[in-house]
Amino acid sequence: MTKQEVHARIDEIGIVPGIRVQSADDAKYAAETVSHAGIPIVEITTTTPGCVEVITALVKHLPKTIVGAGTVMDTELAQRCLDAGAQFITSPALEVNVLQYVAKKNVAVIPGALTPTEVMLAWQGGADLVKIFPCAHVGGEAYIRSLKGPFPNVPLIAAGGVNQVTVTGFILAGACAVGIGSELIPHEAIRLHQTDRINELARRFLHFVKAARKQAAAAHAVLRGPQVAKR
Repeated sequence: MTKQEVHARIDEIGIVPGIRVQSADDAKYAAETVSHAGIPIVEITTTTPGCVEVITALVKHLPKTIVGAGTVMDTELAQRCLDAGAQFITSPALEVNVLQYVAKKNVAVIPGALTPTEVMLAWQGGADLVKIFPCAHVGGEAYIRSLKGPFPNVPLIAAGGVNQVTVTGFILAGACAVGIGSELIPHEAIRLHQTDRINELARRFLHFVKAARKQAAAAHAVLRGPQVAKR
């Protein structure tokens, strides 16, 4: 899958599940369950034991799922994840070396950023999308809305503090997608293999994103209406 196709798929689904667990088996279970629940995108953080092997296994057994690597902080680790088959690389902060390295490999790269300066540097450096993290702690949806003013063409992923209460606001504020961890895949649900619970949470978040996008589109149409009529 090309980087353009990965980008398009993230735009379409609007959710990037982040999997940060204590064992490779838990990571595989979480990834398989959320994928089968209708969100065929997973980010396996490199803090997960055996993360490279997990990525290799998921790429092989879930061919229709986009498998990425998260918390990638240096180029050596980035290359190991790419060798394992990772289809996108992301990090919680702006690591320029990783950004430029992955961009040259023609693989989707999603650096973390927080300030306007970091967003600008990430975009100029070749980012496919920019992850605003930790979003909820610096203003939440209002902060995303503020960033979309000067950066209307930069696709932003809101991450950090996304839950069932806040997800709608992030999408309405202009985020193209949201990054969600334990609110979507609770650690208890993984430990107890509560597949139905994860399925229900996936269904809810997909509904919230879809409904928010529909609401945003309707509001945009209302704003454009008088301009169209005037012509």
